[in-house]
Amino acid sequence: MLLPSLEDGITLLDVNGDRGVPILQSLVLDHLLLHDGPAFWIDANGHATTATLTQIAPRQRLLNRIHVARGFTAYQHYGAVCDLPSAVNKSIQMSTTDARAAGRGELSRDEDTSPHTPALIVAPAVDAQYRADDTLGETHAGTLQARTLARLATYADGYDIPVLVTRNERNEFTESIATVADHHLECEQTRMGPRVVGEDFETLVYPVGDGAYYQTTFAYWRQLLAARATQVDVEPTASVSTPTPEGVGTGVTADGGTVAATADPMLDAWTAADSGGR
Repeated sequence: MLLPSLEDGITLLDVNGDRGVPILQSLVLDHLLLHDGPAFWIDANGHATTATLTQIAPRQRLLNRIHVARGFTAYQHYGAVCDLPSAVNKSIQMSTTDARAAGRGELSRDEDTSPHTPALIVAPAVDAQYRADDTLGETHAGTLQARTLARLATYADGYDIPVLVTRNERNEFTESIATVADHHLECEQTRMGPRVVGEDFETLVYPVGDGAYYQTTFAYWRQLLAARATQVDVEPTASVSTPTPEGVGTGVTADGGTVAATADPMLDAWTAADSGGR
């Protein structure tokens, strides 16, 4: 699993480093591939761009299931959030009418999903308009943002679906977003690719083509070998010794001698663009 699954409730996604990583769009499309129903996207700061979504979508028809509303001011954004139930009801009426007219049955992936009811709500940069609106004082901006978050939490509970949000900055103004979130995902850009960490998820491998993978942490191999040991009735050790900062262990030379293995030279050779190999 290269992407975490989105659970019901509000999920806060924090992206550190390169914000050009399309992790937000990838999570949305991945969720729609696994679940029936449309996504409702309350956009800010141009995250719902067709260029990015088109480039990474495996099927263009998938984009038809994403309904976008944009708020260019704090009041517009809050109004779009308030109007979401009306948009959902209109979408349900249109989709059920079209389905009856075409004589199609409802083909759901499981009994808990429907092609008509919402599968996901997305609100990227949920703090952006409230922070930037010059017509609002700090107190009023915080109050309006709190009302937005309260409505999003209500929708998550009412529709029993995930609500995916992001924030532009981490500071006192956005602490309320972290407080209301039920789940938290961190995305960090590394030399091997975007690494996502959550309560029950961590990116450990990255695909490099031809079905091959790079390992990114020693923890991955420890988990793999521990599982294999259990399979063959070999009790894995309870703990793994931690190497010193100067090295990661020892290696054996052709003549049987031992040498210290350091981390940085191998890592640099592995990831350097001009190394000529993998």
